[in-house]
Amino acid sequence: MTKAIIKTSVLILLLFSNIPGNSGDEIKVRIEKELSRIPSGTTYGLMIYNPLTQDTLISINHTRSMIPASTTKLFTTAAALEIMGGDYIFSTQILVDDKDFSDEVVNGNIYIKGLGNPMFTDDDLGILVDSLYKSGVRKVEGDVIGDDTFFDNIYTRDDWIKDEDANVTLPPISALVIDRNKTVVRRKKKGRYRNYFVNITNPPLFAAKKLKDKLEQSGITVTGEAKSDLTPSAAYLFNESSVELREVIKLINKNSDNFTAECLFKSIGAIASGKQGNSLYSTQAIVTFIKENEIYAEGTAVVDGSGISRFDQITVGAMIGVLEKMYFDMKHFDDFINSMSIAGIDGTLDSRMRNTPAYNNFRGKTGTLNGVSSISGYLTTEDGDDYIVGMIFEFTRGGSNTFRNIQDNIIEILAGWKNESPDSIEYQGLHGLDD
Repeated sequence: MTKAIIKTSVLILLLFSNIPGNSGDEIKVRIEKELSRIPSGTTYGLMIYNPLTQDTLISINHTRSMIPASTTKLFTTAAALEIMGGDYIFSTQILVDDKDFSDEVVNGNIYIKGLGNPMFTDDDLGILVDSLYKSGVRKVEGDVIGDDTFFDNIYTRDDWIKDEDANVTLPPISALVIDRNKTVVRRKKKGRYRNYFVNITNPPLFAAKKLKDKLEQSGITVTGEAKSDLTPSAAYLFNESSVELREVIKLINKNSDNFTAECLFKSIGAIASGKQGNSLYSTQAIVTFIKENEIYAEGTAVVDGSGISRFDQITVGAMIGVLEKMYFDMKHFDDFINSMSIAGIDGTLDSRMRNTPAYNNFRGKTGTLNGVSSISGYLTTEDGDDYIVGMIFEFTRGGSNTFRNIQDNIIEILAGWKNESPDSIEYQGLHGLDD
């Protein structure tokens, strides 16, 4: 966090020191008008910051700890990029005890091991089984083993977040995932059979059974049973299905995917610690990321990867700090900003700020919980100036749409602002990034 942010007033304060002449007066009046619409009893933090000039345009309660909702995902994905890198590979592997298939037999067990790949599907499993069949295998003289020990076996959030009363129920968070750990069951209701998606309860055993079924359907005989266990270090890697981190964080930030964010959260803990992924190591890794990058840390507590816990506490100063850190991170900035929703174009911002100066010029992350609305991201003004924007609203009156409208209007006002300062001509706008 820069000195400019740290020195910003703790009290409610509007600073417009970088707005020249009448243009600044006009911007001030328009933003103050938007702020006057906030219902009484609302707690909020707002900060708008120019990372190139290190000037704080607006600061209101920037050190106040608040519930961030899904803008927490910015911390998760930024930490993941620094710890792993955008080209980090998440994989789901097929391993065997015997690599000599000349007799058409796997003499031993076959394993399906998850290494944090949250996007693995039934179709992907079918491709892996097909490759095994094409290699000549016709029989497995052993068991089919599911292995998700890359993470711990604490599958539900309320097991690691004490006293949490979650309003969003997720499937099991595990290192071995097939179809987001959901399956279809057929049930009779009101005299008719219907298909329902239900969460599975035992991810490694479910995967082992799936693999066994597909092996047998493909014409490969399995003499043993489907089980869950640890893959021995001597097992041979036959094939794998993988996805890069940069693709995973697009799903997380653009679409605010909670399940994928929680899987990434545990992967962060596994990679950072070099041990089994769990919530403790994950939290420690994100806290370390915040402190090592000198991001304003006081009042910030991250307990999950998605932000659906009300025990997450973050300040808008910390939000701005994370975005500023990534803005100047030439190695990871493109992956980070390309993971964000684009105003009026895609993700959670696809229907917002259309036909305004902010259209296609604001890239950000939204957050919504009962009584909470937040947004944070990067804005390029009409003359190419870059700003980092962060807002959190905790409210008891009005609905989420009221606060989204206020957020959008403030961003739109800033997007249309033309700074008359000669220095602004040199700005390239988010490093000259193209869509």
